[in-house]
Amino acid sequence: MTINRRTFLAALTAAPAATLVSGQAQAESSPAKTGLPPVLHQFSLGDARVTVFLDGHLPLGPQLFANYDAQKANAVLAQGLHQMTPEGVNIPVNGYLVERGSEKMLIDAGTADLMGPNLGAMGAGLAALGVTPAEISMILLTHMHPDHSGGLVASDGTAVFPNAELVVSQVEWAFWHDDAIMASVPEGSRAFFQMARMTVAPYQNRLRLIDGETAVVAGITSLPLPGHTPGHMGYMLDSGGQQLLFWGDIIHSTALQFAYPDWTIAFDTDPVLTATTRHKMLDRAASEGLLLTGSHIDFPGLGRVLRQSEGYRYQAAPWQFGL
Repeated sequence: MTINRRTFLAALTAAPAATLVSGQAQAESSPAKTGLPPVLHQFSLGDARVTVFLDGHLPLGPQLFANYDAQKANAVLAQGLHQMTPEGVNIPVNGYLVERGSEKMLIDAGTADLMGPNLGAMGAGLAALGVTPAEISMILLTHMHPDHSGGLVASDGTAVFPNAELVVSQVEWAFWHDDAIMASVPEGSRAFFQMARMTVAPYQNRLRLIDGETAVVAGITSLPLPGHTPGHMGYMLDSGGQQLLFWGDIIHSTALQFAYPDWTIAFDTDPVLTATTRHKMLDRAASEGLLLTGSHIDFPGLGRVLRQSEGYRYQAAPWQFGL
């Protein structure tokens, strides 16, 4: 695909005070977070067990949404329990552990201490399960934003998961390691690139770059979902005749973007492609009745997409008892 540099630069400069960058500064100027409690949900899919971890939450202010219409937002918020706080509408950050047989695989790794005090609980969730970092055999990244890759690296720059193979899109890797692109963005926004590179650096000798729709491991297939980042990727889990789609950041706000799929956010590198990919996936999910989960869908983030007169809506799956 062609990287839309213009829209990427516009996204960075549109974000007031570069939200992710200021989050990093906050984390670096305060002690490492250790007090967030583990929050997790487990369910089975065929012969696989999936654990969803709530890494924490962050707000999306109205100024971060393209095409934001306060009247429309207030109308859809009034239909549910989401609220627009002074900071914005809060969204979760979710990460995943997939266990099949002896294999323990992560899909995304949380933020660690890169984005302020309300995030970074995924490590505590793994510890609460009794899973050690050394037991993780593979990490599949949806993309290289710090709320997905921050948990890969310790404060001393070493790999948190010493035995894990890192799987990431070739397009995604190339984008964040392109010196020319990094040099072309405003100086304050280069932290996006620096964080992306820093978090994956310890895994370069255990790195697998994938391209397109690929069988990553038995039962897990990659699915290119470009737009939010150039190499943004989803993963389809097939287990025991059942499917679960991990669709990464197709949706950031459960409250607003199912109803208004064209509302992109400032951190989408290519807003037009982001909206196109979102419409395509919402249509596919609704048509096929897909069970899906997403990094920013309301925890535990498991459900399906339904059509409504205008746009779509999200239907949460019932709690699964008796694992």
